[in-house]
Amino acid sequence: MKVVGIIPARFESTRFPGKPLAKIKGKSMIQRVYEQCKKSKQLSDVVVATDDERIYNHIKSFSGKVVMTNKHHLTGTERCNEAAQSMNIDADIIINIQGDEPFINPNQINELVDLFENENTEIGTLVKKINSNKLLNNPNNPKAIFDKNRNAINFCRNIESPKKNTVYYKHIGIYGFRKSILTKLCALKETKNEKRERLEQLRWLDNNYKIKVGITSYESQSIDTPQDIEKI
Repeated sequence: MKVVGIIPARFESTRFPGKPLAKIKGKSMIQRVYEQCKKSKQLSDVVVATDDERIYNHIKSFSGKVVMTNKHHLTGTERCNEAAQSMNIDADIIINIQGDEPFINPNQINELVDLFENENTEIGTLVKKINSNKLLNNPNNPKAIFDKNRNAINFCRNIESPKKNTVYYKHIGIYGFRKSILTKLCALKETKNEKRERLEQLRWLDNNYKIKVGITSYESQSIDTPQDIEKI
């Protein structure tokens, strides 16, 4: 099973323009993500998919692999798909890795890839147990609901009337796709559930694609604003 990691990296960001090139102790965020991904023993290759020449040239400057993609993609999934198709990437599995997590744990990537040992897995993602009410009540941290076989049933931003002694899980936004499935997903139209929750994975569930869920103990901090760099 050949697995390739793709890191979507766009320059424009409402809250933090140029975020991938932001320096963290002298090294850019996107380079840190790239180097963490290269540590994963499950990935045969890592590629950055960008829409900006500044990012493209920067990746080339440290001998990273990079491809230019369309500026008008609405999701990282679409950018990953274009990269996979335009480079004719030879892979069974594509892992979509967020470009704003400079200290992503390579073991997290490995855990996601392991889900595809089951030949029936079309799409995979990870979740982490929620241990605080603050996190449970934060709509900026999407939640995942899944059955006993760890197939996703729903994703939402809010849990209405949480039940006592019930375990809830935060969704970790890293995805794996069989390459043959990825293009099909990008051809789907937005659904009402997706628009309501602003979660693209609901589009896949609404179209009867199964999402296998893995439970992880790893979680890295994402960078959304310049202030987050100071925190991290």
